[in-house]
Amino acid sequence: MALKHTPVKLAIVGGGAAGIFAASVASEQDVPCVLIERKARIGSKLLMTANGRCNFAKDISVERFISDVGPCGPFVAEAIRDCPPRSLAAGFKSHGVPVRRMTDGRFFPADGKATTVVHAFGDLLRDRGVPILTNCPVTGIQPVKNGFIVATANFTLWAENVLLATGGVSYPKLGSVGDGQNFARALGHRLVPYRPGLIGLETDDRRVVSRAGASIDGAHVRVSAPDGQPVFDGTGEVDFERFGLSGAAIYNAQRHIVHAGLRRYTLDVDLGHEQLRFHDLQPRPLKEAIVTIGGVNTAEIDPHTMESRLVPHLYFAGEVMDIDGPTGGYNLTMAFATAKRAVLSLRGGRAP
Repeated sequence: MALKHTPVKLAIVGGGAAGIFAASVASEQDVPCVLIERKARIGSKLLMTANGRCNFAKDISVERFISDVGPCGPFVAEAIRDCPPRSLAAGFKSHGVPVRRMTDGRFFPADGKATTVVHAFGDLLRDRGVPILTNCPVTGIQPVKNGFIVATANFTLWAENVLLATGGVSYPKLGSVGDGQNFARALGHRLVPYRPGLIGLETDDRRVVSRAGASIDGAHVRVSAPDGQPVFDGTGEVDFERFGLSGAAIYNAQRHIVHAGLRRYTLDVDLGHEQLRFHDLQPRPLKEAIVTIGGVNTAEIDPHTMESRLVPHLYFAGEVMDIDGPTGGYNLTMAFATAKRAVLSLRGGRAP
């Protein structure tokens, strides 16, 4: 019997949050796919989120979500409306992951373990027969007449569509080394320069370093531009480190500093019993950042489909694009929602 050589419908490059979710949606929608991951297992960075507890979403409205993420809000709006944060909690439950809602609205797996989420999706993909290729870095993606040739060190794969879901460039040991961005650039896409997001700020101020290990919840953090205009005003956890300051309130402040393009600013930290003021603190290195600010320019991606405006049948999901949000589950929600939008659009459907 003669064998017919046919392409796989979808090659998903990257086995992190966006890639795993895309594969699960593809399996639900009967879209044949293969998931390709450069590391030895899928979900490596997902296992680290929220200190290994996996804060995957927040119980807020779609419009609040879009407002909170700021600059990328208009781009992700349709994807978030099709996959709202609250629906993710129901979806996790349906996949056998009990969910716990915190008083501030954040959703976690009930046992507080990111491994529960990764194992649940791994089991789902196994049960639905989705091929997962691990220890398999993709080395190149070449457009051909009927799709793409996806190259690895040991073989090539023919795919009608390719979804790049390789994440940002922080935590390179976990596989986020910029592969997807490099493939996109080779195919003609522009990249927005990388900057660290949601990361600590360095200071050798003795008021900070002498308290290394201490944590203050409910601290009030404000950032002001040189002309006094407010840039950020929020409340949350502030941690004292040997290198300086970290914690959710500092991370969110740092993200606003980057998006405002500030090199000079004033940071006020109100601990209730004490007020601290700092000027122009430098962030920790990009490799330590929770999220990468920058990536594939979203102006070259259709927000309705997550398809490249330059290369037909090339799709994007998650942090490989220039999208980022505050702490609290926003970034995972965007990874899941953009992945779902991409898969449904290549199938020609929409979320209900």
